Amino acid sequence: MTQTTQESYIDRIGRVLSYIADHLDEDMSVDDLAEVACFSSYHFHRIFRGLVGETVTQTVKRLRLHRAAGELIRSSADVSDIAKRAGYGSVEAFSRAFKATYKEAPVRYRMYVRETPFSLMTQNRKTGMFTVEIKNLPDHKMAAIPHVGDYMEIDKAFQAIFMWGLKQQLVEEQSAGVALYFDDPSQVPTDKLRSEAGFMVTQPVEDAALGVRTLDITGGRYAVLRFKGPYAELEGAYDYLFGTWLAATGEKPAAQPVMEMYLNDPRTTEPSELLTDICVALA
Repeated sequence: MTQTTQESYIDRIGRVLSYIADHLDEDMSVDDLAEVACFSSYHFHRIFRGLVGETVTQTVKRLRLHRAAGELIRSSADVSDIAKRAGYGSVEAFSRAFKATYKEAPVRYRMYVRETPFSLMTQNRKTGMFTVEIKNLPDHKMAAIPHVGDYMEIDKAFQAIFMWGLKQQLVEEQSAGVALYFDDPSQVPTDKLRSEAGFMVTQPVEDAALGVRTLDITGGRYAVLRFKGPYAELEGAYDYLFGTWLAATGEKPAAQPVMEMYLNDPRTTEPSELLTDICVALA
């Protein structure tokens, strides 16, 4: 495959990823998505899997269940409505799929995450006690693309910049993602939340058409909490870090956005095994 052909394929699969993120509530057949990519349906599946690292069916399922986990935790919507939004024809089918991925049935998952203190949650899930370490992090450069809206939907921005980075030969499949979060979801309307998705680079990069630019991440003393578990449960880690740990230690956060570093790949890692470092700069 020539470089020009590969870049074309990456752009076309990128359009499909963006389309999936924007149409999670709708039925999407492989033929429909192949048409979005302008590929023959005979070859689309293999090309998608080769570039994305999972099948298109796995991508749609993962994103829908990720959204469903967030809805179970943050909303009071009926499980039947959440199941329907996730593309399942019955609560039973949704429950089976959700339990296979998140290890608990939806109703039990909702009750557990809402009612269990973060410290007990980490112990009960046998992930080990959470830890917060003060680390000296170096200065970094980050290739970033902005995202405005629900933090649970930042995956769309990650897909866009990682496909761009793949085309520019700046990332590999195992490259770690990094995100900056500027606002407190309890204080700022969901549709106005500001964040940045990207990955670390050594040299400045820019693509005005896509909105990619280089952000300088200031190093120094950081409180780093390593969280093991689904991204939908990260809010509990934030509550502990800001509501308990800072007060107990007397440390104060600096006027910098929170940084999350994702240490493994959600496409190939079970949600219960995902590792995220929450990094808070200290004054």
